[in-house]
Amino acid sequence: MDVFIIGLLLALFAGLSTTLGCIVSFFIKEPSPRFISFIMGFSAGVMVLISFVELLQEGIRSNGFMMGLIFFFVGLLIMLVIDVTVTHEYEFEDSIEMFNNKHACEDPYHHRHYRHRYHHEKENDINLEKTSLFVFLGIFIHNIPEGMATFIGTVKDVELGIILAVAIALHNIPEGIAVSVPVYTCTNDRRKAFFWSFLSGISEFLGALIIGLVFYPFINEFSLGAMLAIVAGIMIYISLDELLPVSHSLGKEHVAILGLITGMFIMFLSLMLI
Repeated sequence: MDVFIIGLLLALFAGLSTTLGCIVSFFIKEPSPRFISFIMGFSAGVMVLISFVELLQEGIRSNGFMMGLIFFFVGLLIMLVIDVTVTHEYEFEDSIEMFNNKHACEDPYHHRHYRHRYHHEKENDINLEKTSLFVFLGIFIHNIPEGMATFIGTVKDVELGIILAVAIALHNIPEGIAVSVPVYTCTNDRRKAFFWSFLSGISEFLGALIIGLVFYPFINEFSLGAMLAIVAGIMIYISLDELLPVSHSLGKEHVAILGLITGMFIMFLSLMLI
């Protein structure tokens, strides 16, 4: 029961880091692209190393090489299906631009899944608050597997759960910015912006709660190994499809790679100490 509670609390911590992104957007006029690029790369480095060195290896040890890799690909496919079905499209740089210039409540850019390029066609019948709602729904759904991953990692080992929670929390900060900035720009209401970023992050806690209530009573060596391999696939997909593309798209490619290497090195030191 202690592990159950710790897993839920870590998922809650990781998810609610979106509210930190909201607070950052209030007090930092323009978050540095270099800073965001490094944070995204760092988070990807942590996730990639822990996925291949710990999560996937544990799945292989528990269920054999073939089954471990099969469950790994299941994790990749789960994220692919979610990604294709419900994209969470947001433009980080465009959101900051709108925040700084206090544009009218309309979406002047049309973007596709983290690709940071400008499109200047006006969409007069789509207001900014409606766009932010779609962003919120996409991020809300995409965060559910991350909460599940944090809980499953905690069941295996509390230190592993902490590492996953921190890595997820780091890349949730820009997501909080993306959700809150358009709302604040349109309404000038900090409470409303904070509320939407809070809701987008709470889904990670819901994901952990679902996996805990449904699967926790039935966890054995086989099922735990299978879930860890699936989590490895989920983490790799998030790193390669989201974190690294965002990090590179900010125009700071070397900073992104430096963040990736730093994340991997810090993860290596953590594993050595553990």
